[in-house]
Amino acid sequence: MPRFQKGQPPGPGRPPGSLNKSTLLLDQLASEATEKIVLSVQERAEKGDMYAAAILLARTWPRRRGRPVRLDLPSVADTGGLVAAQAVMIAAMAEGEISPDEAASVASVLEMQRRAIEINDHAHQIAELRAEVRKLNKS
Repeated sequence: MPRFQKGQPPGPGRPPGSLNKSTLLLDQLASEATEKIVLSVQERAEKGDMYAAAILLARTWPRRRGRPVRLDLPSVADTGGLVAAQAVMIAAMAEGEISPDEAASVASVLEMQRRAIEINDHAHQIAELRAEVRKLNKS
């Protein structure tokens, strides 16, 4: 008699999310050795091994993705303010107060604000046009 019959699902198999034996063994070995390895790398770093220091710092010191940028920007509630804000940002970059990458990040935020203003303006224009169409249809 065949092991699997047509139309019948196979056995239950391994429960979802369960790990195989080799993974469990590797996890156990790693958990036992991790502390020793970290201490060994730390000792080598303290003795001046720059590679060990780089490994240690890369895993313990959080990477920064930029720094806070302080700019005295005008209100960006309307497009006129956005133009003035762009000018302030470009001047700060030209003076070396912020890097070109930081200026690009600020410009990206200003562009998102411009889009939000544009979408808001379009929504108001559409509402006004619909009101005018309703008026004309009633007449």
